[in-house]
Amino acid sequence: MAGRLEGKIALVTGIGAGIGQGIALRFAREGATVVGCDISAKWADATVELARAEGLAFESVHPIDLTKPEDVKRYIDFAGEKHGRIDILVNAAAIAPHMAPVATMDYEEEWIPTLVGEVDLVFLAVKAAWPWMIKVGGGSIVNFSSVNAGRGSVNTGMIAHCAGKAAVEAMSRQIAIEGGAHGIRCNTIAPGMVQTAATAAAGTSSGAVAERILQRLLIKRLGKPEDIANAALFLASDESTWVTGANFAIDGGVMAA
Repeated sequence: MAGRLEGKIALVTGIGAGIGQGIALRFAREGATVVGCDISAKWADATVELARAEGLAFESVHPIDLTKPEDVKRYIDFAGEKHGRIDILVNAAAIAPHMAPVATMDYEEEWIPTLVGEVDLVFLAVKAAWPWMIKVGGGSIVNFSSVNAGRGSVNTGMIAHCAGKAAVEAMSRQIAIEGGAHGIRCNTIAPGMVQTAATAAAGTSSGAVAERILQRLLIKRLGKPEDIANAALFLASDESTWVTGANFAIDGGVMAA
């Protein structure tokens, strides 16, 4: 099928690279007008150029710091005021979490920034988009949990990351409850290990750590951004109008093993 998002206004955060970029380009290829954002103007510009080379309807507001309420409102309201509606919000932006065990994690320097970067930025974007979605009678919100919301890691200390992603999952269920009366759906995607620039920089998508992860996978490869984009497309489209409050593990089977 083609044109699965034809006529939709889709906001996708974190379009500069990785999962956010993959989703934004896929949505535009399926007919959506995409309004993205990223904290990096350089990376956002590069994605916009990729989209324009394909003749896609694609815009970006950048730089945007999604942990700052004023930046979030500027981004969301730009899209709403220009297009008169917001149909889809995908909170794909990722701020690298601080990885440390409970015994050594610093509260001010590591715990708080990780929770702000994984929980607060989702809340702020949803809050800002809410009135625009109510105005048009509903929409689809896609948030990102993680397999680490449901299982810990023997490879890396990640107490704050596990807490943050579990919070996003729980928060999204409540968003689904509060949005039901307004036609607003909210679901989460829980990716397993996906090969991106961020996971490469963290040293988790290659080498010994990746080998240990592969041993747990039922499908013996790491994920790709397009694997996640496929799930996001379903949740954003009208094919999923009876789906809300759900969490989708897109993880090569790691949660089943």
